[in-house]
Amino acid sequence: MRIENSFIPVRGVGEVTERRLWEHGITHWDEFDGSVVGDTVAERIERFIDEGWTHLERGDLSPFATELPASSRWRLYENVREDTCFLDIETTGLDATRNRVTTVSVHRGGETTTFVHGHDLTADRLASELTEASLLVTFNGQRFDVPFLETCFDLEITLPHVDLMYPCKKLGLDGGLKAIERDLGIERDRPDLSGRDAVRLWHEYERGDDGALETLVSYNRADTRNMEPLMDLVADELHDRVFEPYCPGE
Repeated sequence: MRIENSFIPVRGVGEVTERRLWEHGITHWDEFDGSVVGDTVAERIERFIDEGWTHLERGDLSPFATELPASSRWRLYENVREDTCFLDIETTGLDATRNRVTTVSVHRGGETTTFVHGHDLTADRLASELTEASLLVTFNGQRFDVPFLETCFDLEITLPHVDLMYPCKKLGLDGGLKAIERDLGIERDRPDLSGRDAVRLWHEYERGDDGALETLVSYNRADTRNMEPLMDLVADELHDRVFEPYCPGE
């Protein structure tokens, strides 16, 4: 499902009205003709579509991300699949004012890069990575990863953001990333490691154990890479549930 199939970013259009539009064959912006809804809402939809095409031509998903509920931002993914940046961080604790970020992994275009505190993890490097992407995908990053990075590196992360935790909940997939991976059959190396182990591994590295850093980086990279197949599965399943009944084969 693409952004062009969506009408819920429009003020006054909820999921019920959007489904009604789809039921009447209006499944794409190009098919909207002002029918089905009242004049005021129709004018808003027409203005949204006109402005929406301009935003898409510029590659700017921000206006859509702002108006879409967190559980519906998966709709942005198909438009910019190849320019999506998957991100995960490890830290020494849960308080960004007292603890620090130890590693940050980003996965985009089939490649994973990891930045390490004290080596190459800087605000400039992070900003550069995010600037090159069109969409950010995290798991629980809306509440944790993004505000933690913003606090620790004095950044303002404005990249349109899909926090996978919310669309997963829409599918009844609860729990942490690794629990959901198990439920969906997504495999990883060292499934025994947890966030607590990530803290322990960093402290062992600080005491001189280089092998602990290698393990930590491997764990962080697995968290990041595995979000891509999870995003694919979630987007496909939600497409089938939300949109496919109204537009078979799309």
